[in-house]
Amino acid sequence: MLLCGVDVGTSSIKVSVVDASNQQLIYSTSFPEIENEISSPAPGFAEQDPEHWWYCVQQAILKANASNTYKPTEIAAIGISYQMHGLVVLDKKNEVVRPAIIWCDSRSVEIGNKAFDAIGHSYCQSNLLNSPGNFTASKLAWVKLNQPDLYEKITQVMLPGDFIAGRLTKQFTTTASALSEGILYDFQNDRLSDPLLDYFGFDKTLFPAIHEVFSNHGVIDADVASSLGLNNRVQVTYKAGDQPNNAFSLGVLQPGDIATTAGTSGVVYGVSNELKYDKFNRVNSFAHVNYLKESKRIGVLMCINGTGILNRWVKQTVCSELSYSQMNEIAASTTIGSKGLVCVPFGNGAERIFQNKLVGASFEKLDFNRHGRAEMIRSAQEGIAFSMAYGIEMLADAGIQPAKLKAGFANMYLSNVFAQTIVNAANVSVDLLESDGAFGAALGAGLGIGYFATAEEAVANIKHIKSINPNKDELEHTKIAYETWKDLVNEKL
Repeated sequence: MLLCGVDVGTSSIKVSVVDASNQQLIYSTSFPEIENEISSPAPGFAEQDPEHWWYCVQQAILKANASNTYKPTEIAAIGISYQMHGLVVLDKKNEVVRPAIIWCDSRSVEIGNKAFDAIGHSYCQSNLLNSPGNFTASKLAWVKLNQPDLYEKITQVMLPGDFIAGRLTKQFTTTASALSEGILYDFQNDRLSDPLLDYFGFDKTLFPAIHEVFSNHGVIDADVASSLGLNNRVQVTYKAGDQPNNAFSLGVLQPGDIATTAGTSGVVYGVSNELKYDKFNRVNSFAHVNYLKESKRIGVLMCINGTGILNRWVKQTVCSELSYSQMNEIAASTTIGSKGLVCVPFGNGAERIFQNKLVGASFEKLDFNRHGRAEMIRSAQEGIAFSMAYGIEMLADAGIQPAKLKAGFANMYLSNVFAQTIVNAANVSVDLLESDGAFGAALGAGLGIGYFATAEEAVANIKHIKSINPNKDELEHTKIAYETWKDLVNEKL
């Protein structure tokens, strides 16, 4: 049996095909080769076209099939990982009403803050585990308030993964995990939140039926199957936001397990069996992939928006002729602390760890006689690592205190400078594993179709690549650089 994983990322769509019998990757590809852009029609806005995601999904699957490394008709199930917190709205013909308002959009911060006060802090934190903040529910409220003519056309509201599954199957479902990341789910009563829906004036019929994450979300539409060269019995059996899926793909499933990733955004994600929340709303709690009413698993997430997107900006702006691996080599050629150059990486929208403040990005203490390209690249990577270490400190308020992290050997973790800096600054170890979002989504599909008996079995054969531990010889220098960085950031707040 073959399994297909689709990762609907911000920059591109990745597809992986996995042999279920040995959990080994057969082929992986992405589309497009040039990273997808984020539209920003006004300051703080961030949008993408859901139909473009769907086009890229189809092209990525066709590209994988054309590799001739497997028989496409042997794919039995599809799993989907997707960028979290996005808002996709459809009309009665299931056509997209407006561009998706994606995860890093900041326009609805004040709407969420007012809802937090009006609905009540106690209810929001104990039942929603979060303030409505800048999440999907508040984004829908923004559309209702500012684009009433478009809002009147809306008959279905969903997250990005629900949309892609719906395009594959012509059916629409959602999950408790998806609704929780939109701050729409009441954990105390295990259903859509009535007080939140009442406050915003949302009708329950706008939201698809709630299924378990690992379950049949629909059989592929016959015409879609034909166009993609798949058999018409393929089921979509798994859907999860990118961070819960990343944790699953690393075997982070039970209380005490901790995952991290540093793609477009940077995340540290811990699992708890309690309904934990941060009273300051700087880190967020969602239903994990294995959340069940009778066995609650909560993912507590610390997110930094401006991580890989900063590294990409540096590449495009300062060293477009270099590959990322060459950038990493140049970063390693200069000293810890980048000779005093400090990078603040918060240039990708409102940051949750600062209670949705727009801090902005900057390079500070620039000296034209001391600093060159190497220092700029390294200071950006150090700034990203320091921001994640800073966020890890805040996880303690929600009862998550990591000593060891698990990460896929990809994205920013391919940089020795970045990986060693976060390890030294946060005083944690990192296990790097051979896994990514599309691979994890394929394994999730295998569990959803019943090929694997347990989640632990589904991820049992993930390969360990290496561990990175704090470097005693570098700790003091890193600590000085980190404290300098924190002082500068705290001055800005």
